[in-house]
Amino acid sequence: TAYRAGTATQTAEFDAGLRAYMLKVYNYMASGVLLTGIVAMLVSRSETLLSALFSGPQAYIVMLAPLAFVLVMSFGMHKMRSGTLQMLFWAYAAVMGLSLSTIFLAFSGESIARTFFITAAAFGGLSLYGYTTKKSLSGWGTFLMMGLFGIIIAAVVNMFLGSSMLQFVISCAGVLVFAGLTAYDTQRIKESYYMMATGEAVAKGAIMGALSLYLDFVNLFMMLLQFFGNRE
Repeated sequence: TAYRAGTATQTAEFDAGLRAYMLKVYNYMASGVLLTGIVAMLVSRSETLLSALFSGPQAYIVMLAPLAFVLVMSFGMHKMRSGTLQMLFWAYAAVMGLSLSTIFLAFSGESIARTFFITAAAFGGLSLYGYTTKKSLSGWGTFLMMGLFGIIIAAVVNMFLGSSMLQFVISCAGVLVFAGLTAYDTQRIKESYYMMATGEAVAKGAIMGALSLYLDFVNLFMMLLQFFGNRE
């Protein structure tokens, strides 16, 4: 009886720890999305800032900077302290805001807001499925990564072709891939908690988990914007 009571207590403690961990992941992710949105909106309202950021070669730096942050965080997470990783995440979210500020020039504010809420609802449902399902989604990984690389290659090709039909196909494929990644990454983040031994590992895991879900959310939003966005 004592053994069973001990096991039940350990299970309850683990479940409480897992819930706290996932809540931290979602809080980081949501705060990152909010910071990105605020920066994007503020920059879009300043002609001076838009001109300074996008009127010359520096436009490529603004567009590529988010990728640099992701690479630094992904490859350097084991050497960095959780505090450093956290600061990089906030910096990354702010830089993404700079990069995404031009959507306010291309689409109406009302359609951006509508697409955001559609994305939030879809993301919430997909992430909840990934968290609660008993089915292993690990088999999705290879398929989703292949799809992601296919989208990236097609997007680069379309930069030169400028085909509206290819853009439509990319957007359709993108919605499916990032919807799948949302559920897949949620389950992966949840399962990674089982292997974390220290508080520092948990802190780092929460930030990197938030980064994964942030990327899924933003990319899903950008793909859906092609369907629901009203162009200015």
